Amino acid sequence: MLLLNPGPVTLTERVRQSLLQEDLCHRESEFFDVQEEARTRLVGVYDLDPAQWQAVLMTGSGTAAVESMISTLVPSNGKLLIVENGVYGERISAIAKQYGIANEVVKHDWMQAPDLARITAALDADKAITHVAVIHHETTTGRLNDLRALGEACRERDVQLLVDGVSSFGSEAIDFGDTSIAAVAATANKCLHGVPGAAFVVVRRAALAQAHSRTYYLDLKRLATLQDQRNTPFTPSVHAYYALVEALRELADEGGWQARHARYAALSEQVRAGLAARGMESVLPKDESSVVLRAFRLPAGVEYLLLHDALKARGFVIYAGQGGLSAELFRISTMGDIHAADVERLLAAFDEVKR
Repeated sequence: MLLLNPGPVTLTERVRQSLLQEDLCHRESEFFDVQEEARTRLVGVYDLDPAQWQAVLMTGSGTAAVESMISTLVPSNGKLLIVENGVYGERISAIAKQYGIANEVVKHDWMQAPDLARITAALDADKAITHVAVIHHETTTGRLNDLRALGEACRERDVQLLVDGVSSFGSEAIDFGDTSIAAVAATANKCLHGVPGAAFVVVRRAALAQAHSRTYYLDLKRLATLQDQRNTPFTPSVHAYYALVEALRELADEGGWQARHARYAALSEQVRAGLAARGMESVLPKDESSVVLRAFRLPAGVEYLLLHDALKARGFVIYAGQGGLSAELFRISTMGDIHAADVERLLAAFDEVKR
């Protein structure tokens, strides 16, 4: 079965085999070697200075990393501005509410790009705002939100940017040289091609100085402090860490995030062109979409469940639209062990379904 959903991904055999390594106690030096290699390689994905940045690992999904970032890095006297233009922006709002973090929301329709004028107006109207949270790749629609313009607005106002990079880290450009970016939350089982169970936050060491402890298990500062000491507070997902390390080695062997970006771009364009020729248009223009995932209009008169089940019977798992978009669109991601020949088989399956 080929997974075309936005994570978890179809694994390469190399990563799958890494799960079969020896069992480790998480209090032994051998495990800390694995943990440290993962952290070092994560910082190295975007060639970051380890004196300024660190990767903080945790056991959980990408949402765990986002929750850890939001709950820890907004200080007790801080205030968060949340940019919403999809399901995952709304999830950050729910996290902030759950923790009682002071916040404002700039809400957009799910099909809209963030309106920089509205965001800057909100920042200028409330000087108490210390942080802005944004989704980089909003997989609700496949939109790649513009971090560059938002970062510039944050720098001008001395506001820090917290980035949900769950579906972009390892394949899309992220300018960590932008001094407004305090942290990026992500996960192993999307663009890095690992398995579910390992997530992380790449965070500026300086940002941790103002961290606030609101949570126990996901306390980013405690995790960061102990991992710097080759330690861990809890039992991590050891085998998921094995897979993350192997996936990061594979990413490096293939040419890094730039090569993965190029690979995804070619595959996503192959999907787009093939479906367009079959009457299924992309929801967003190419220059507004990520290379990781595209959303497409459902064919007239075709219900998603029928399309999904017919393609699954032929070996392909696609993904529904969310919320009110479920009756309008479907989504296809090209993450994981997917190649041009697989896309050709997918397009042939669409032809069979349409008949």
